[in-house]
Amino acid sequence: MTTKQIDYCIELAHTLNFSKAADNLFTSQPTFSYQIRLLEEEIGFTIFERSGKGAALTPAGEQFVSFLAGMREDLKRAIEQGQNFSARYKDNISVSMMVRQAVYFLPEAMRLFGMTNPDVQITPVFQYENGFESFLRNEVDILFALKEQTKQIAGVKVHDLFESRIYLITDKNDKLAAKNSVREEDLYGRTLMVGGGSPAALKVIQHRMISSGKIQYFNSPDHDTTLTNVAAGRGICLAPGFLNDHSGQFAWIPFECEETFSCVLCTHKADSRTSLSSFIEIMKKLYRDAVAFPL
Repeated sequence: MTTKQIDYCIELAHTLNFSKAADNLFTSQPTFSYQIRLLEEEIGFTIFERSGKGAALTPAGEQFVSFLAGMREDLKRAIEQGQNFSARYKDNISVSMMVRQAVYFLPEAMRLFGMTNPDVQITPVFQYENGFESFLRNEVDILFALKEQTKQIAGVKVHDLFESRIYLITDKNDKLAAKNSVREEDLYGRTLMVGGGSPAALKVIQHRMISSGKIQYFNSPDHDTTLTNVAAGRGICLAPGFLNDHSGQFAWIPFECEETFSCVLCTHKADSRTSLSSFIEIMKKLYRDAVAFPL
């Protein structure tokens, strides 16, 4: 199977017309039809039913084309990354995190690192759910995580980064937004957004507040949905400070509680690259120097 055949197959699935698909890809219809037939012979089943009106996907073909489309996108990204890398860099360090704002100082760390290591590329990788699995498969070099997640994992070096407290997130016009800090009783009678992959420490607080019977709750599947609901006036939420993008769109008010989150960077013990150690030290220094920065 060639990349040309993949492109032909995907285009025909979009147009369901051999002539139009061939024109769109700047080739002749006989050549186009021949390549589709070769592909079907190779894989051993019919992708398209032919008729005088054009083409139609078979059930097997529909599933196959869906897989091809995803594979083509992955291949495109791999080629683009390879082109970027080969043009400027001799090495790469990948950093996995669930959302961009989780490591707020990452862009600054990349800039500082680039001044002394211009031939090493830093690649952010955003993996909301599968970051840990990807790291353990050695697909990424650095993982942002909570310290509680790193216990009893072999072959991992843990670097303490910062402590993050819990904040209440409200619309900026909410009366609670004027407070310097809030307590649990300040939220009585309100609707609290819960769920969405909340860390263990946050789930404890959510459960405690719901158990009081003095607060309503609304299940939200993820943090972005939660923020959308907060913006729509459907409720309020508690969140770790490391999710704050500091855009000023919402009010983030410190929540009075003992629970905090120990945020760390994980690397593989076997990875002894000097460039990796240098980047980790830059990250740690940026957070050490940000004493007054709300986290």
